[in-house]
Amino acid sequence: MTYDVVVVGARCAGAPTALLLARAGHRVLLVDRAPIPSDTLSGLYIHQPGVERLARWGLLDRIRASGCPPLRTVSYHVADVRVSGPAPTLPGVDGAYAPRRYVLDTILAEAAAAGGADLRDRTSVTGLTTDDDGRVTGVRLRANGGTEVTEKARLVIGADGMRSTVARLVDAPRYAHHPNLTCVYYTFWAGVTGADFQIYERPGGWVAGLRSHDDLMLVAAYLPQDQFDRVRRDAPAAYRATVATTAPALWQQLTDATPAERLYGTGDQRNFFRQAYGPGWALVGDAGHHKDSINAHGITDSFVQAELLAGELGGDLRGNLGDGARVDAALARFAAARDALMTPNYRTNLLTARLDSPPDRIATLRVVQDSPDLTDRYLGVVAGIRPPDELYTRELLAQLSMLDGTRR
Repeated sequence: MTYDVVVVGARCAGAPTALLLARAGHRVLLVDRAPIPSDTLSGLYIHQPGVERLARWGLLDRIRASGCPPLRTVSYHVADVRVSGPAPTLPGVDGAYAPRRYVLDTILAEAAAAGGADLRDRTSVTGLTTDDDGRVTGVRLRANGGTEVTEKARLVIGADGMRSTVARLVDAPRYAHHPNLTCVYYTFWAGVTGADFQIYERPGGWVAGLRSHDDLMLVAAYLPQDQFDRVRRDAPAAYRATVATTAPALWQQLTDATPAERLYGTGDQRNFFRQAYGPGWALVGDAGHHKDSINAHGITDSFVQAELLAGELGGDLRGNLGDGARVDAALARFAAARDALMTPNYRTNLLTARLDSPPDRIATLRVVQDSPDLTDRYLGVVAGIRPPDELYTRELLAQLSMLDGTRR
């Protein structure tokens, strides 16, 4: 059997891609080297545009049924500023969500299988096949260390993460590459009160708290990348010190508490774009574009890319994936749209990950905190519901001008 598409990686980029392509009528094979379900390092947060896609795909009710609560309140603390309010909403979306990855990824993979994709977990890619022109024509797979098999496909999609095997095998070049800026450690705590989504910032430190399953709060601490070698020698002490100094009010609740799980962490927070496609292959999600997790756009961006790629391949190309020129044209449109959509958040992320709390941003937030309208606009910008220019109303610009004149 020749598949229309083989998708490598069955988590939050690959499973939605496979789901949407299978629903469009394509013959899809979805593989992942890990068992399903299984956990992975993740900040968990799904912004409202990502939640809206889950609703549109018919999966939000399953997330709710899993016991994952909506994140309906937000608070942001930096210096003497506190911006807080209800989380922005979209039609049918009651807030952001932060499901555990072994729950979310399983729901997505099972939905892909129910939509018609063939699903194989515990299956690793050992190589790709190509024709005489160098076009990718399939994958070589090995399940559970067994015999290698070859599956032919008109298109191979790498959705296998930052260290993508598919990207390595096709030698996809990186561009817009920037150095690592932070390291992050997190664990889960019971009994934390306050907003469902909490952010605390100071120069050199950033702490986020978000509510997940079983009313546990994920509390993550970000530190500068240049401290990683020191931090990892005693990560629990560095984590606790960062939370205590950056989020003292939150730390008061954790002082006598016991973490519900072990401490997780990484210093490998890469920032790059990779070439999104080539003859017979494409990359989606973290395989093609990765950024520091500090602004928590990874899952949402994966959903956006999956829908974008499937839309390009599943409309005019339905039933015509054998036409290489049309496939390549669709992939070129996907690549251009991906970069246009992802670049603004990428730039913002690089600024945030510097952990320097610039005075002009603090001044802006000082004005925002006193205005319900500006607070709503600001939280909408952070959620990805509003474009950034909607924050800078006449009211805000006038007050910032007055503040600037006072400083002079």
